[in-house]
Amino acid sequence: MPSFDIVSKVDGQALDNAVNVVRKEITNRFDFKDSHVVIDLDKKEYKLKIEVDDDMKLRQLMDVLINRSHKQGIAPEAFDYSKEAVQSGKVLKKEVLVRNGLKQEDAKKIVKLIKDSGMKVQAQINDDIVRVTGKKIDDLQAVIQLCRDASLGIPLQYENMRS
Repeated sequence: MPSFDIVSKVDGQALDNAVNVVRKEITNRFDFKDSHVVIDLDKKEYKLKIEVDDDMKLRQLMDVLINRSHKQGIAPEAFDYSKEAVQSGKVLKKEVLVRNGLKQEDAKKIVKLIKDSGMKVQAQINDDIVRVTGKKIDDLQAVIQLCRDASLGIPLQYENMRS
């Protein structure tokens, strides 16, 4: 029976490359000259720690981070900017979480979306993946298109397509 998995994961090496490219670009930019900019990646927890002088530089750094990450194949939705920046002395500190893996509530949204569509497929949650099985590959491709068209706010990848 044909099946595939819906996952949401970020390649650690691509993320590391994107952060290194951002660091290099920021050091060469004129508007960041002689300013305090620190961007650190915690590879275990998939967390970015950012320190800048002011809010304007923080927004510019976020734009550069999104652009360079997108070129490395990381979707902009992978970054969680919900935490507010904290003023600590003269610097502004912000933690940016990188979403890696499907959370339970996101997996439930995907399963509900698939079941509400009325397609003849089964969707089940296994840890941080959603496995979709059906009788025809065309049905599975329709599910992939359905998930792409729905704006769920999370980056999704489709892998392990088996027939």
